[in-house]
Amino acid sequence: MSGEPDLVAAVEQAVRAPSVHNTQPWRWRIHGRGVELYADPHRHLPATDPERRDLVLSCGAALHHLRVVLAAAGHATRVERTPDPDRSDLLARIELVDGEPDPADAELFPAIAERRTERRRMSHRPVPPDVIERLAAQAQRRGALLVPVTAGPMRARLDRALAEAEAAQAKVPGYAAELARWTHRFAGARDGVDPRTVAAVPPGLPGRWPLRRFTEAALRQPQQVPAHAVPDDAAEFLVVVTAGDDVVDRLRAGEATSAVLLAATREGLATTPLSQGIEVESTRTAIRRDVLRIPETPQLIIRVGWPATYATTLPRTPRRSVDAVLMTG
Repeated sequence: MSGEPDLVAAVEQAVRAPSVHNTQPWRWRIHGRGVELYADPHRHLPATDPERRDLVLSCGAALHHLRVVLAAAGHATRVERTPDPDRSDLLARIELVDGEPDPADAELFPAIAERRTERRRMSHRPVPPDVIERLAAQAQRRGALLVPVTAGPMRARLDRALAEAEAAQAKVPGYAAELARWTHRFAGARDGVDPRTVAAVPPGLPGRWPLRRFTEAALRQPQQVPAHAVPDDAAEFLVVVTAGDDVVDRLRAGEATSAVLLAATREGLATTPLSQGIEVESTRTAIRRDVLRIPETPQLIIRVGWPATYATTLPRTPRRSVDAVLMTG
């Protein structure tokens, strides 16, 4: 084991994890040589995420980020998920233990600072199958599976499910206001979706644009390569699935998502977590039954691909200060 850990600094890096609409729906309590992770109910999106799926999954991603940070600092950890049945907001307890840190987690650490959510079109270059296999192995190590949605009929069925989810959410009372609230934050806010990270739908793209439609987009799409007649996009769609669907399953799905995103970043890939199709019960069922045709539960869709040739560097999305997420007492 390395020297005494700086757990405040570790949490400060862990909150770089992605979260639905960048709500950062987590709180942390440091106690001795451990950290407790709590869900923050005040940052729940009731219209978008009525079952708190996104909230728990976001916290799972932050949990894995913390383990990556601690492993890179030379610390082994033990995690107890949902440790107190009387505290539903207490999602995990992370304890430092004697032993060697997980090298698979430690090697992902540099990607925390590099990862961004890519909402522009991606390159026409396909992602090699062996890269997809390495990403799937990352998910499996964290208790989930990663199921690719290949081109052709399977992808067409997924596109239909995403379109149906978008249409269904548009009719949910409060959804539009909730979306506007988290995409039009007050000046100086360190949360929400920054319009500088959102691009308008690229013109001439074959098929339907699969990403959530935000109300404001200030990011330009990459310049089209002259040799290409249309702005093609060879991004792959990978679905994180779990055997069950309780809080622990959703936490593990978040941990697997974190591992896949960081591993993809290390491979040089761009990534986009897509939760909209899973937030609606009917389309989540359709993705499980009609798209994937598996008994497991879909928890999140991840879009991965090579950055487009002329894509500019994405800005770093702001995060709240560590003081704002630490609990005292």
